[in-house]
Amino acid sequence: MEESISGFKLRGSWGDIVEHGERITQALREADVSGAAFEEWDEWRPKSHERLGEDVSEKTAEQAHVGEGKGEQAGESPDDDLRTAGEKLTESYEKLEDDDTEGAMDRWQDSVNYVARAADSASRKALRKVEDTVYQRVMTQLAPYYFDNDLVSANIQQTSRMEDGEEGFIFEVNVNDDELKERVSDLLTTYEDEIDRWHVDVEKQTETVEAAEGVEAPKQGDGPRADTT
Repeated sequence: MEESISGFKLRGSWGDIVEHGERITQALREADVSGAAFEEWDEWRPKSHERLGEDVSEKTAEQAHVGEGKGEQAGESPDDDLRTAGEKLTESYEKLEDDDTEGAMDRWQDSVNYVARAADSASRKALRKVEDTVYQRVMTQLAPYYFDNDLVSANIQQTSRMEDGEEGFIFEVNVNDDELKERVSDLLTTYEDEIDRWHVDVEKQTETVEAAEGVEAPKQGDGPRADTT
């Protein structure tokens, strides 16, 4: 692993970069990191059963989507907001007729806000319709597969094949908070010094077992997946 200002970089096979992602995830967990940003990273990082051009590409496109606006977050469609805007405008005229200037201005401002929210929602939805196609067909040809949120910034690039014939990759991960990054760095060093073999997490096929035994298979734990000496 190479460590620099830009992050923790590793060159190797698919198994190597999967392990790199797991080690960083475990270090973040041991540093008491949790919450939505951590879950987003944990979901995006490459897994042993995934493929770069399929699974990681799809997850990158999903996390790169234009976020929801206020109207969408409220569960309202552009048509709903336009309808409400019309109602507020009607109420504004009614207030004027009642000589309630202040009330008329409030309703008029509400109407403008709903129109703006409708336009925002419509624009976001239109952008999302082309995002997946543009990203997966164009952007992956020009840029690495990437992830970015407040906690972590990361990218994966495919390189030439390695000496043993395996596909080669470069996986660079940066922890955006400097103090947390230093803590993660210390933990990664500890893993390298103390852990002989890191057991890469694999997707378990539990459906057959559950069907045969009639019980739910135990969930995988959150602890380190490693043998130590």
